[in-house]
Amino acid sequence: MQPINSEYWSELIDRFKIFSIYTIALFYISAGVTHFTNYDFFEALVPPVLVFKSEIVYVSGVIEIVLGLLLCFKKTRHKAAWGIVLLLIIVFPANLYLYFSDVPKEALGISINQAFIRLPFQIPLLIIAYWHSIEKSSKKFSILCTFLFILTVIYFLSI
Repeated sequence: MQPINSEYWSELIDRFKIFSIYTIALFYISAGVTHFTNYDFFEALVPPVLVFKSEIVYVSGVIEIVLGLLLCFKKTRHKAAWGIVLLLIIVFPANLYLYFSDVPKEALGISINQAFIRLPFQIPLLIIAYWHSIEKSSKKFSILCTFLFILTVIYFLSI
């Protein structure tokens, strides 16, 4: 039996990256649509210090849909991925609000432990978005991102 050459592994990783791009794009598009179909869920995540809650929910939904769609095209992928990085950073306070306040936890019916587990999943999402923003990456980084992608998908499918 011959060992599998590195060219084979590179091709396999490249194909998986494309799969992850379209999967994440679908995730963001679906999440964006959910801002309109399950408004109350997202409204509960908006910290009370922010005004124009409905506008925030709807605009962030549109942004998620647009970024998800733009991620699907090689020509716009780099900018879309960096847009996702920016979006994840901007919405992170909503995850902190979810963890520190009983109001959104009660509205969403989740425990403090579930809210806490949600916090670190922003990190893999940021790393995956960065991975999707670059054309080529090292084999080690791609393997790390593949692992993070699988772990993140399993987490989000379980909630």
